[in-house]
Order: sequence, then C-alpha cells, then structure tokens
Amino acid sequence: MDKHLQLFITVAEKKSFSKAAEEHYMTQPAVSQYIRALEDQIGMRLLERTNKYVHLNKAGEIVYHYGKEILGLYTTMQNLVDDLTNKANGPLAIGASYTFGEYVLPRMIAELKRNYPDIEPTVTIGNTVRIADLVAAHQLDVGIVEGHFNRKDVHIEPFAEDEMFIVASPTSKLCSKEGLTHRDLENETWIVREKGSGTREATEKLFQTYGINPCRFMHFSSTQPIKESVASGLGISLLSKWAIQKEVRYGDLKIIAIDGLPLLREFSIITKSPFQTRALEVFLNLLRDNGNETKKKHPE
Repeated sequence: MDKHLQLFITVAEKKSFSKAAEEHYMTQPAVSQYIRALEDQIGMRLLERTNKYVHLNKAGEIVYHYGKEILGLYTTMQNLVDDLTNKANGPLAIGASYTFGEYVLPRMIAELKRNYPDIEPTVTIGNTVRIADLVAAHQLDVGIVEGHFNRKDVHIEPFAEDEMFIVASPTSKLCSKEGLTHRDLENETWIVREKGSGTREATEKLFQTYGINPCRFMHFSSTQPIKESVASGLGISLLSKWAIQKEVRYGDLKIIAIDGLPLLREFSIITKSPFQTRALEVFLNLLRDNGNETKKKHPE
C-alpha cells in the first residue's frame, strides 16, 4: 500500500504520470497500473486525466491529504524500529518559524552534524501556524515556534526566551528625541509580519499592552525585507534580538529605548508522536542544552 500511495502522491504533486515515473525510475505504464490498483481498492476514481494535465478530484484530494499523513507515520515507524539496532542516524525533518529558523537554527544544525554526521536533517521555514500544521500532520518530526502557542493536537514544550526591541533607521527623529513615549510611536509607519507569525503576535501584544494605535502599516512575509525597509527609513518595527544583532552592531539599525521593552516571548518545541527516533532525541537535547543561550544580553 505504501508504494501505491507514494506514486499517487507524486503524480498528484507533479500533475504528470511521466514525471512521476521518471522520479521513481519506473515506466509510465507501471505507474498507471499502480494508480489503477489504488483506485480499485478505494472504489473510486481519484484523478481526472486530460491530454495536457492530471489533477485531483474531490476523492483524490481526500486520499492525498490522508495519504501524506499515513506515509509520514509509516516513515516514523520504520525509523523507530531501525533505531533499536542502530546509532542516531537517518532523516530528521525539522520545521522552524522565521526568526529561529533563519537566525538561530543554522548554528545548531552545524553542531548537530559535527556530533552526529549520519543524521540527515532537512529544514522547513514558515510562520508559526504553518509549522504547527505540518507537525500535526506528521510531515515534520519537530517544530520550533515563537510566541504564545496553544494547540491540543501537538505537544508543546517552552524551552528558551527571546527578547524583542523596537528598531528604527539611525536617521529617524525617534533616535534623537528625549522623553520618548508610546504615543510618539503612533505617528510612525509600522512595518509588520503577516497574520499567523509569532513576530506579528508579539507586535499586536505590544500595541494592546500600551494602547498604541498606529495610523499606517506595511506588511511583509519575512524578516529580512522588514529590516531593509526600516534601515531605509520607511518605518519602525518590533523585531527579535537574534534578527537584528548584525545590523545593530554595524549601525544600520538603532534600538529605540522606551519603557516596557524589551518584550519577552518564548520559543517552544512542538512534536506530535509520543515516540522519538534517536536522531530526534539528540536534536531535542541539543535544543534544550542551548536554551539558556537565548537569555544572553541584548545587542548594544
């Protein structure tokens, strides 16, 4: 059954029998035979075929969704059984929200590979909601997300703290004004992340806590263009200390000193399965061991 699902999922994603055959080193008729066998077993056609493309019908969408989850569970099961006789090795699917994934995780992956060269990590970066969804669907072994997080379908373990600061261009009038208040921030353009991101959640918490009602916003889906926009003088933003260290050090961004900051939030580990491969176990221990490092002094 797993071979049938693998081929079906590949056909669905490639929208082509020939491309699926090429990826699995099979002939196109053999792939078609597997798909027909799966449709016979399900009792319903799953794919609509034309001369130009292949696409999922409603039944196919259902099988595709749950088939991905089934294959994820099958892979986890196989890895757990293999671990009974082998040292930590094999694939490890890691997901992380943007701040942790772009600015903290690469160093940890390097440390993991130095100590366990046979582990094969793959990394998916996305906002907090997307990473949690992928963990819940068994598409990722572990996720690292930021901010307040509460879901019943995954296990959540806070493990580190993050500090967040308001930053502006060094040429901003906010950098030279004395006695800066939260009201002074309302007239600025705020450059913020999209809904569903931990950084956006922290920004909204800041607004709510101090009664800040900005009159203008700009939205970006990742941190790097936000930093570039702030440095160019387009507005201000609330960003993690991990994201701004280099820019603050070289003078491209300046931290705005104001009461109530830095704003603290948590990094959390999320997992789904109660069982852990040895590869996942050593990675989780690495995360926990490095948790205190996120409590270092903020950028000068």
